Amino acid sequence: MFRVDAGLSRRDLAKSVGANPQTIGFLERGDYKPSLELALAICEVFDVPVEMVFSFEPFPSLSQALQKGRT
Repeated sequence: MFRVDAGLSRRDLAKSVGANPQTIGFLERGDYKPSLELALAICEVFDVPVEMVFSFEPFPSLSQALQKGRT
């Protein structure tokens, strides 16, 4: 969501953090766990704390978060 909101393509984000665009796709799908260096670099791009983007526990889906906000 951060990448899309910022208007960045996967390629743009990958270039800014020194990663492969495929790596960004894997991260977004939850198929890859980043190194600490990559995680911090990504969070620096969006100026957010690391726990806002990465967690040991899965984040709720967007639909779950929206439904929770309605109650």
